[in-house]
Formats: sequence, C-alpha cells, structure tokens
Amino acid sequence: MNENNTPETEVEETAAPETQVEEPKTEESVKITESQPEKKKVNKQKVGTYIKIGAVAVAGVLAVSLLVPLFKNMGNKKNQMVENTNVVAYDGSEVTVTFYHTMGANLKGVLDKHIAKFNELYPNIKIEHSSYGDYPGVRNQISTELTSNSAPSIAYCYPDHVALYNTAKAVLTLDDYMASTSTVTRADGTTETMGFTQEQINDFVPAYLAEGKAYGDNLMYTLPFAKSTEVLYYNKTEFAKNGWTVPKTWDEMEALCKVIKAKYPSDIPLGYDSEANWFITMTEQMNSAYTSTNASEHFVFNTAENRAFVEKYRQWYQNGWVITEETYGGYTSDLFTATTGQRAFMCIGSSAGAQYQTPDKVSTENGDEYPFEVGVTMIPQVSADNAKVIQQGPSICLFRKPDQEAAAAWLFAKYFTTNVIFQAEYSMTSGYAPVIQSVKEHPVYAQFLEDANGTDFLQAACVKQSVEQMSAYYVSPAFNGSSAARDEVGLLLQRCFTTAPKANQTVAQMIEEQFANSVKELHKDYDE
Repeated sequence: MNENNTPETEVEETAAPETQVEEPKTEESVKITESQPEKKKVNKQKVGTYIKIGAVAVAGVLAVSLLVPLFKNMGNKKNQMVENTNVVAYDGSEVTVTFYHTMGANLKGVLDKHIAKFNELYPNIKIEHSSYGDYPGVRNQISTELTSNSAPSIAYCYPDHVALYNTAKAVLTLDDYMASTSTVTRADGTTETMGFTQEQINDFVPAYLAEGKAYGDNLMYTLPFAKSTEVLYYNKTEFAKNGWTVPKTWDEMEALCKVIKAKYPSDIPLGYDSEANWFITMTEQMNSAYTSTNASEHFVFNTAENRAFVEKYRQWYQNGWVITEETYGGYTSDLFTATTGQRAFMCIGSSAGAQYQTPDKVSTENGDEYPFEVGVTMIPQVSADNAKVIQQGPSICLFRKPDQEAAAAWLFAKYFTTNVIFQAEYSMTSGYAPVIQSVKEHPVYAQFLEDANGTDFLQAACVKQSVEQMSAYYVSPAFNGSSAARDEVGLLLQRCFTTAPKANQTVAQMIEEQFANSVKELHKDYDE
C-alpha cells in the first residue's frame, strides 16, 4: 500500500541537536510550540485518494522472474555481501544524490520541506527524488537499472530487496560510515562528525536498527526510515452492540466468524489485505518452515503443517468467513468501511493504513458523524507464548557510488533518520512509527499519541499499538530469492483458496500439488 496521503502537520524543534535547524514559519503551517499550553489537535479529516494497485503480487513475481537471468552473470546468486572499508568524508563539493521511494503527495511535501532544511546545512548537495508507487515498484526499477550499471544513490528497501541487489554487489555497507569520526563543515560554519554519536545510536529502536544486519555476515546494510506492522481493525460499535469479544487467537477468530456469518449471512466477517503476510506470519506463529539462508535449500515451506493451515483457511474462504486482497480484487478496507451493501466487521492490514480503515462521516440529526468507531488490537495468535507479528515499513540502503556522492548520500540518510522533527512529522502524516525513541518525548508528538481514538485519531491509535506489540516483531531471512519467495507464497495462498480440485482429487491433494508447483517455480529461477 502506498503511504497515506494525509494532510501535513508540523512540529517545532525544542532544542538544537547536531543535525537540526529551526523550522521556518509558513502561512499554511500548523505551528505548535512548547510555549503553547493549550491542547492542539492534528489532522481530523480523512483526505486523499485511495489508489488501488491491482495484482501487485503477480506483477512482482513476473518482474523478478524476468530480471533473474540478467543478474546471473553478476556474481554468485547465493547470499553474497561485500564489505567496503574506505570512507571518505564529504568535502563540500557540488554533488547530486538521487533517492527512490514510494511517497505520495503529502509525504513528498514533508520530505521537500526537510530537504530544504538539509540544504541550509549542505547547499551543494542536490537531492533528486522520485516515487515508484509501491515497494515492488522501487525494487523492480532498481533491479532493471543495475543491469546497466546504474542505480540511485539511496532508496527505500526491504531486506529481501537488498539481498537481490547484492547479486550485483551493489549495496554499500554502512558500518564504517556509522563509526566515522571525520569532521564535516556545514554552510553555517558549524561542524558535525560523519558518523553517529553514541547518543544517536542509542536513540534508535533496537529492533529496527537490528534489521540492517539481517544478512548473515554481521554487516550493516540498511538504516530504518519508518516502520509499521499489521494490526486487527474491528468495528468497535458493532462489537459492543452484539456483545462480541475481540479474538486473541485464531481459534477464537474461527468461533466469532461463525457467529457473525450466522447473524449477517450476506456479509464477510474478516478481510486480510496481504496473502503473503498471512502465510509468512502463520509459519512464524507455528514455528514451521518458510525460507532458510542455507544455500543448499532456501525454499522450505512445503510442509505438512503449512499445507494443513492453508487447507483450514481455504475452508474459511469457502464458507464466506474471510476474503483477501486478491480474492476480493482490492484492499478489503473497502468492505470494512462500507455502511451499505456487503460489509466486513474486521480487517487485518497495515498500521500505516489507518486512514483507509476510517469510515466516511454521514449526515445525522446531530450533524456529520462517523457511522461507527474503529478498534485496533494485535492480530490473532496461535499461542500467546509465541506471539508474532510482521515488522514492515521502509528502511533505506545506499548504493556504491563515487566517494563524494556516497558521502553526501550518507549525510542525507543520517539527517533523516536522526532528526526528531522530521521523524515526528512523517509519523503524524503517514501513520508509520518513528524509528528513534526521542520522538515520543516531543510535547506535540506526545499529545498526538494521547489523542488516540477510533475516529479522528485512529492513526495515533495504530502507532500506539505498533509500539505496544514491538516485542512480537519478526523479520524473515534475507537472501537472493527471498523477495520472490514472498511473492510466490502470496500467490500460493490465493490459488489454494480459489482452485477447484481436479476430478478424483481431494482438496488436500490439490493443495499439495500447488505447494509443489510453487517450490518448483522458485527452484527454476534460483537454483545453481
């Protein structure tokens, strides 16, 4: 899903950290400072167009499949990472840094404003940035460019994207940049060190920073930019009216779906936006196999345990208890927010997608009101003893470039990942959780979280839930082929839900055949 297209809310810095400059005032700004004791609200209006990206999973698989042969001559296809040891400090020269991302219009506005602030410090670093719609779009664009020895300076990424890029030995390791004690002079005459201070390192959310070393060689390849997770949205008003209990386990979810379907036979109890996330999260919750960094066998998800849960949820789909993005033909939040026609009463989706889970106001005798309140909680678990929920949201990686371009890109990355004001504004605009802990201490951001509710401030409620379930986050192994594996299991779940068994074939046999075909397809592209 693209970043949310919600109105921008500004905060003002309360100190002068190493990489921050004072926020300029504009007529359009909503300025909130520590000296203003009154309670100020941020965005109360749901704004923006919900752009659906049809068949994203299918497109992703096709794109990566076409690109694999182009990478085969660029190095060993296994989990190959290359360390760089020469870090050159930025010398103030003119240089252009290109940045690929997925931001929509309003997040671009936040980015552009802070690029201007960055350029007050480094006026000779020109930032050119482009949006490629969604994460597979960024991945596919960069993969194509790498075949002609070109790539951006810096880009949004997921761990499996980085593993793919490194088949071309393209990604810069960041350990030496992070530790650099070289001094850089800014335009105003002040200085900063190239690397992080210990205070800046300690400020990162540890789980988010640790994702940068998810490649098996203990080297740092990415920095966290903004993070999200999956949450269960539910119609809190309908739950209260009917006395339904919010499910904490999948068994409780099954029992509730039966009750809801019996009461509302034309509606669908549950929507799940990402087939791939559902499959992978179930393997984490069940401690069953998905993928492995073991080069002899990466694709290990064809197991009896996995086929059993897919068969179970296929029956849910056949019963009309659940629908997914691809089986529905769009994000299931449309069903969740519907007040006429077919509805859903629960939806599992991104914590960064709160605005799409908020119903439009309707006219009543008391004025315009929300038709129902939305609740937010952790997705169901197999067992509370092994709670697992996916860690998502963009990190950023740097690509191998000439010394000054690489140094400038590093300063850009450092600025945007450690700047409290940018991180706060990005979070309040997008619904993503900030990656540094000090953001929550800012009074405006603290008020943003305090205002959390199931209507105007659902976005804040999602951020709070993201923080509360942080101990359950997981990240899948990253290797060349892990991105394709993710796409493939999403398609696999879809096929298993919708494919009718052949004559004289049981449902279990059809599912077994589908699993075998998926593994075969991955081996065809990624085996030596």
